[in-house]
This record gives sequence, C-alpha cells and structure tokens, in this order.
Amino acid sequence: MATEAGASIGSANDVVLSFVKALNDEDFVTARNCAADDLKFIGVLGHRDSADAYFADMQHMKLKYDIKRVFSDGDDVCIFYDIDMGRATIFSCGWYHVADGKVNSIRVIFDPRPLL
Repeated sequence: MATEAGASIGSANDVVLSFVKALNDEDFVTARNCAADDLKFIGVLGHRDSADAYFADMQHMKLKYDIKRVFSDGDDVCIFYDIDMGRATIFSCGWYHVADGKVNSIRVIFDPRPLL
C-alpha cells in the first residue's frame, strides 16, 4: 500500500487505512475486525448487504489497492486508488463511512469496461 499524503490524522482515517492495509496483506481477520457486521457495499458490478458476504468475495478475489490520495470529512473517508483485479488494474474511488469505530458502508466507482 502506498503511503497517502495530506490526510489528516483521525479515527476514521485510521480505521479505513487499517482496513485497506489488512486487505492488501490478505489479513482478513484484521480487516474483518475493522468492519461492522452490517457492512453495506455498493459497487459498479454488484452489492453486498453484510460483512460476511463482502469478506467471502474479498477472500476469493484478493484485490490489491495502491492508494493515490485520501480525503476525509468527519466519519467519511474517500480514497482514490488503483485496484489490481488480477486481469486488469482499474483506477477507482472508494467512499468509506465509519460508525462506532468500524467501516459500515463502502461505495466504489470505476469504469468497468476493461473487465467486460
């Protein structure tokens, strides 16, 4: 994971960056500990309505995130990153919301055409 520059230090940043680092390291136990049970994921190619469903996908896909820039506003953290999806690396934007110290929603947007 690339070190992000310019992000203020705060609990939401810490939680989200720990979450992404754990995913990069394939440390799914640590990543899961950063996520709320009722995690909601909305992406270009689908959605998941629980942390268990989300992590079942993540353990299979083993995506790698190369962080380019981090922005935050209170409990919301936005990350621009390149996601290595195996057959393609896609520039993406993820919007993470943290509640009670855990990621409880993720919205990711990108151009899916290289994957289709």
